[in-house]
Amino acid sequence: QVQLVESGGGLVQAGGSLRLSCAASGRTFSNYAMGWFRQAPGKERELVAAISWSGSSTYYADSVKGRFTISRDNAKNTVYLQMNSLKPEDTAVYYCAARYFRTVVTGTPDYWGQGTQVTVSS
Repeated sequence: QVQLVESGGGLVQAGGSLRLSCAASGRTFSNYAMGWFRQAPGKERELVAAISWSGSSTYYADSVKGRFTISRDNAKNTVYLQMNSLKPEDTAVYYCAARYFRTVVTGTPDYWGQGTQVTVSS
């Protein structure tokens, strides 16, 4: 089993930056593809970014391309989401997710974190 704990959320002004972190338990972190999802008020949960188990491939939603960067450090059992040039429409609860080997882009994650709130003000 894998436990995921997000951190790094908070309040930031438009144009600012935040870096979210997701710490995973266990010693098999490198076997999991990872992703970040978000859910804004009145909207469905959407995939923001994803990274393969090896870190060799990444995916980004069109709305965040060029602004967000997903990365992972398997030695630290941690995945990151660097968010730059934040906009008010980025306001949402952000969730870390994991899926054994298979990508989270086309499949349902096996594990979810509790979420961290990101609020972007103008």
